[in-house]
Amino acid sequence: MADFPSKVTTETSSPNSQSSQGGNSLSGLTANMTNRMDISFIRSIPAILMLVEIISGLLQWSLIASAPYTVLPAYGWVMLVAVTLWILTTILFFMILFGAQQILTSIPWPLTVMTYHATAAGLYLSAFLANAASVRPFYFTYYYGRMAAAAFFGAVAAVAYGGSAYLSYMEWKRDGGNAATNTVPT
Repeated sequence: MADFPSKVTTETSSPNSQSSQGGNSLSGLTANMTNRMDISFIRSIPAILMLVEIISGLLQWSLIASAPYTVLPAYGWVMLVAVTLWILTTILFFMILFGAQQILTSIPWPLTVMTYHATAAGLYLSAFLANAASVRPFYFTYYYGRMAAAAFFGAVAAVAYGGSAYLSYMEWKRDGGNAATNTVPT
């Protein structure tokens, strides 16, 4: 009983109060969404790195998709990595932004995010190298600039994923390096 807070407040409402505020209306839904949105996350360095990953990944795969990338098999790998990680990073960004850590408490978030970013950094490094090595055949064509720009944005994405992996590792170590710290109730 020593852990019980000394002051407890409760709020009650009448059955009609929800309908007077617009209960199931769109304004009630958006108010609920903004209550869960973590605005401080958007201003953090991990969020900025994730936005760089999303934007540079989008630019990379859209530049490659606008060229005849099926000529070289290496671009199939680059497209697979770029599109897949772009989708997964976008989903992860919005999950963190809307507080999925508080809803899905059974997932060890620091370890999961660290593993994701480290794997993505390795995959993006291999995709960047494949992209950079495959630019030369397009040298005398109209698409050379697009493929070279795609290689540049691939390098930016690889560096951003590496930075995110490092920051995620530091967060994991600060959490104690224990996968079960967020899953065990105290």
